[in-house]
Amino acid sequence: MTTIQIMGIILLGLAGGIPLGILIRKKIVESRVESIEQYSKKILADAQKEAKTIKKEAALQAKDTLYQMKIEFENETKGRKEQLLVQEKRLFHKEENLDKKINHLEKKDVRIEEREKSIEGIEKGLQRKQSEYDRAIAEQRRQLEKIAGMTTQEAKDTLMSSMESEARHDAAKTIRRIENEAKTEADRKSQEILALAVKRYAGDYVAERTVSVVNLPNEEMKGRIIGREGRNIRAIEAATGIDLIIDDTPEAVILSGFNPVRREIARISLERLIDDGRIHPARIEEIIAKATKEIEANIKEAGEQASFDVGVHGINNELIKLIGRLKYRSSYAQNVLQHSREVSFLCGIMAAELGQNVKQAKRAGLLHDIGKAVDHEVEGPHATIGADLARKLGESNQVVLAIAAHHEDIQPESILAILVQAADTLSGARPGARQEMLESYVKRLEDLEKIALSFNGVNKSFAIQAGREIRIMVEGKTVGDNESFLLCKDIAAKIEKELTYPGQIKVVVIRETRAVDYAK
Repeated sequence: MTTIQIMGIILLGLAGGIPLGILIRKKIVESRVESIEQYSKKILADAQKEAKTIKKEAALQAKDTLYQMKIEFENETKGRKEQLLVQEKRLFHKEENLDKKINHLEKKDVRIEEREKSIEGIEKGLQRKQSEYDRAIAEQRRQLEKIAGMTTQEAKDTLMSSMESEARHDAAKTIRRIENEAKTEADRKSQEILALAVKRYAGDYVAERTVSVVNLPNEEMKGRIIGREGRNIRAIEAATGIDLIIDDTPEAVILSGFNPVRREIARISLERLIDDGRIHPARIEEIIAKATKEIEANIKEAGEQASFDVGVHGINNELIKLIGRLKYRSSYAQNVLQHSREVSFLCGIMAAELGQNVKQAKRAGLLHDIGKAVDHEVEGPHATIGADLARKLGESNQVVLAIAAHHEDIQPESILAILVQAADTLSGARPGARQEMLESYVKRLEDLEKIALSFNGVNKSFAIQAGREIRIMVEGKTVGDNESFLLCKDIAAKIEKELTYPGQIKVVVIRETRAVDYAK
């Protein structure tokens, strides 16, 4: 605002009676407002210019970014096209190689067919030559018989008669040499011969197994036994309580179960179903019911026959059935029913020699393993189980105690209990009774003696009583009386650690002191 304008305002204010300060202040405010508006317009114009500049730069940058992305996309597309071309070439080469291989295989098949035809021709030629060879040999034989004036059998007889005297002479020499060798090695071979003789004397024992094998006529029968969705095999397992194992074993099905009676029922039933050919759940139940009745009858018959064979009468019918069940039970490959009969006979023999009650001894021997008939169903040692069964079914207290003590679950307190214990040991421990191989039996005796000889102060050792006892001779000067007891315990401990054997082995250490002098 100029000076003239201000003066004009003052004059106007004076003329109009308006205060001068108010006018001046108003004009100053109006002037400032005008300058602020001009300054705002300027700022707005500058901002618009700057916005246009930024917009142009952003547009340029966007175009540049788009251009870079386009270049990258084109490069990536070009790389993929190159990869696809490489893969296409590789597939084309593979197709060419496959075509070549197919052509090669076709040619090879043609060559094989031609070779088979040539081999067939060669086989026919060989057959013709074989027939010609047979005819030539027959002709040669006829000519030889004609020249020799005798048949082939007559020539053989003549040759045999001429060689017989020489053979007898050579045989006599051989026999004499063998006898001399046998006498020289008698001490070494005697134990083996005895063991072999005892083993051959032993009866047939069923190997102890928890499985039975049923042979099939063909592999298709496995599918019929399994049935549609396994209904047949489930029906058999549910009715018998035995597991059927159908695996890769050719033409065989394995029956697995700890109950030997149920396993035998399952085996008989399955064999009959295979023979019959009609295998379905209703027929399975019918066959198993019949087999169960037959097995129960066989069990009772076996028990009655065993009691009749040993001469024991008046046994409870339930005990008779349990005795018969032992026919299907084995222990260490020894049939338990046969073992019980042997123990009964041995008890009777020893009781007669000692003047005891023979009938009672046989009874206790026959029933001593009765617990094994149900030991897969009842918990506890079979001796305790058998004693409880015998007590419940009316056997005398002496027989019950003898059954309970035959494995020293309780201490034997009567002669009868000791007789049963001894007879059980004799029947089970003799070589061959439990199908122990002769070689392993002899090796066990040798190992027993070697263990004893490995200790200092031991002079000789002898395994006796079929390996149930070992007697050890020690040097009196080296081992004293007190040391002999310690030596006995050490040897027993080493035997327990290093050997596997049934029952127990008695270790006896013998020490002697010799005083030697000469009378002159």
